[in-house]
Amino acid sequence: MSAPAQAAPHVLAIDLGTSGLKLALVTTEGRIVGRAVEPFAIHVVPGGGAEQDPDAWWGGVVRATRRVLHETGVDPRSVVGAACSSQWSGTVAVDREGRPLCRAIIWMDSRGAPQIARAVRGFPMVEGYGLRKLVAWIRKTGGAPGHSGKDPIAHILFLRDEHPEVYERTWMFLEPRDWINYRLSGRMATTADAITLHWVADSRDIGAVRYDAGLLRMSGLDRDRLPDIEPAASVLGPLTPAAAGELGLRQSVQVVSGAPDTMAAAIGAGAVRPYAAHLCIGTSSWLSCHVPNKKTDLFHNMASLPSAVPGRYLLSNEQESAGVCLTLLRERILTAPGAEPPSYDELFAAASSVPAGSGGLIFTPWLNGERTPVDDRSVRGGFANQSLATSRAHLVRAVLEGVAFNSRWLQVYVERFVKRPLDAITMVGGGARSDLWCRIHADVLGHPIRQAADPVMANARGAALQASVALGHLTWDDVPDRVPVAQTFDPDPANAAVYEPMFAEFVNLYRSNRKIHARLNAGR
Repeated sequence: MSAPAQAAPHVLAIDLGTSGLKLALVTTEGRIVGRAVEPFAIHVVPGGGAEQDPDAWWGGVVRATRRVLHETGVDPRSVVGAACSSQWSGTVAVDREGRPLCRAIIWMDSRGAPQIARAVRGFPMVEGYGLRKLVAWIRKTGGAPGHSGKDPIAHILFLRDEHPEVYERTWMFLEPRDWINYRLSGRMATTADAITLHWVADSRDIGAVRYDAGLLRMSGLDRDRLPDIEPAASVLGPLTPAAAGELGLRQSVQVVSGAPDTMAAAIGAGAVRPYAAHLCIGTSSWLSCHVPNKKTDLFHNMASLPSAVPGRYLLSNEQESAGVCLTLLRERILTAPGAEPPSYDELFAAASSVPAGSGGLIFTPWLNGERTPVDDRSVRGGFANQSLATSRAHLVRAVLEGVAFNSRWLQVYVERFVKRPLDAITMVGGGARSDLWCRIHADVLGHPIRQAADPVMANARGAALQASVALGHLTWDDVPDRVPVAQTFDPDPANAAVYEPMFAEFVNLYRSNRKIHARLNAGR
């Protein structure tokens, strides 16, 4: 008798997003064979707070893992690795045993803005920063703490000042991904890519990113409360016995460090070669590509930061609100209390019935402030130029177009940053499931949009592909060919002619109204 065929090796890929968990079983060749989703609640706190329950995250990981193993019938013994992509710029304060001391402060939380204002001030002031501090930050890290107070440095300083009882009990401050990795491997560690937004690590030598004593003093952070830095794509070790038991996997499964969402999405879009761009339309959005050098555009809040691909930099930026704009329109504006919201298919069908330009209606998507290409925590969004002819379908299409205008606004500065026009852009994230939204982006951006297959799983696929490389099953040169493209949308010149003047007015709406928003939202 012949020996039974050995099961193909698999990776457990965890994508810890803001609205929920997407978990996948992925072959080491990059093929997704099963998936599960677990939603999470966001606790909105007065004063700009946004928190989540870390134990809910872990509970979702356990439930989703067991469910996907059961539904796919994949032999748990074939799982050789585990890796996590996660929302970035969050903070989990834990005790010595890794237990959260409070809810996690996530990337949307701006309560630390006053602490950042004090930490960055100096004389003379340039763009809201003390000049000497600004030079030190940019020279060593590639950027500087955002004024919005949404970086982990701001979260930690906020806890120190406003919740000293939590701060004093904290053994370690961990990024969300690093806390999940602790639950998997028992190690409290971070990586060069994930630690960047603490603004205390010197990344001038991409092969040896390390904490810097001067930056720590300047920022007011305690090195002893920060995890050790490992290289990107590091193997942290095997599952702990407790994690293996909860997940139903062998303890020999190797935990790979994974990546923040923006870095994982680049890998999951196959955009690992220099200047190969990807656009993610999820809860938030970004337009990024790998670049060969360390560089900063302070005025537009962009920088090349350590990538999840070892030895490389990724142009990093983020626009605060994208897919969440459509979600809020669907659930809070178009749905009566107690009624069932319309499906997204219904919304996209309605938007398709309206010509490009939405009858002159413009939506600005700055519902929670903006990060890039302006760092403005006070600006807010809305509809402009509404008329008696405006319908529900116009509102939906205007939201889709407004998010695309925001991407175009960012594209202007991305292309200046890289000193070349982008080529075809691979689109991922939940928004990329919509053919209409992909077409709109092609027309507004003026570039072909490559719609990644299964785009909502890009982060999970990216984490899995990173693990496959780290464990020796693939090389980085193999990665682009492991990401299938569903279809490509070329720009329509007629629609582009409609969008060009509307985009100019979109930018004018920010410039004309930013002082009004600052007054209306002072102290909020």
